[in-house]
Amino acid sequence: METHNTNNNAENNDLDLREIFKALWIGKYIVVSVTALFIIASVIYSLSLPNIYHSRAILSPVGESSGNGMSQVMKNMGGLASLAGVNLPSGDSGSKTLQAIEKLNTLSFFENNILPNIHLPDLMAIESWNAKANEIIYDPEIYDEVTKTWTREYSYPETLIPSAQESYDVFGAENLVVFQDIDTGFVSITVKHQSPHVAQSWAELIVSQLNYFFRAKSKLEAEAAMDYLNMQMAQTSFSEIKLVIAQLLQQKMQQLTLIEASDFYVFEYIDPPAVMENKSEPSRAAICIIGAILGGLFGCLIAVVRYYSTDKDVI
Repeated sequence: METHNTNNNAENNDLDLREIFKALWIGKYIVVSVTALFIIASVIYSLSLPNIYHSRAILSPVGESSGNGMSQVMKNMGGLASLAGVNLPSGDSGSKTLQAIEKLNTLSFFENNILPNIHLPDLMAIESWNAKANEIIYDPEIYDEVTKTWTREYSYPETLIPSAQESYDVFGAENLVVFQDIDTGFVSITVKHQSPHVAQSWAELIVSQLNYFFRAKSKLEAEAAMDYLNMQMAQTSFSEIKLVIAQLLQQKMQQLTLIEASDFYVFEYIDPPAVMENKSEPSRAAICIIGAILGGLFGCLIAVVRYYSTDKDVI
């Protein structure tokens, strides 16, 4: 009895497959037509997409080991200073690399360090890039290049000139990718843009501004600490405390020297960003292949549904 049921199931499966192939054969023109329609649509869509160029900077954290050594020295000195009655704030504020990555993704960094140093229409009004002339063409409905004025339509909370928050959302979502390799500690900053020259300049700008921001911050902190130590030196008459403060001042002077020694305070280049000759996206071939596959599947579905609907009506 079980063998008979198995044979019936196999025959039914064969019959179903034959029916499906029959439906596809009868509806072959539908399948071909729908597939061709999807291919044409995917080709048109892929050609409408602008070329996007990537410029990537590979960075190595600067002075993590030396910075940790300096922090350890300052901890030791801080303990000695505490014994002498001088209270100093802890100099260990965490990894500069992690701080820099987090700072890069903030609105304040974009508003204060990036936005003033870029041409905003390159971000918010670009329509295309003329490779031969190396010129950016702007959307006239957003920005008038002749009069250098914004012409876009807007509604609250937008403004005629894109705000820092609106620009930040576009910059972070469409133009910037930051990645840190956990194993090596190396950081890659990738900027995407229709112009490879803009992508390269923005990548360089990000690295330079990160280094500038943290150099300035550390310099202010070191100078404030030196002012504090000099004040403590003037207020004490104990030679032991003066000796400790003098050692702390020496360490702060060394720190200031390191800060001023190089522009690369947080990151240094392993591979600087370049003006790429070949686009990175979109992959038009992949778009067309996916369109053809979807078109074929959709065409087969229409053919099978049409076959069974027609067959049912006849019955």
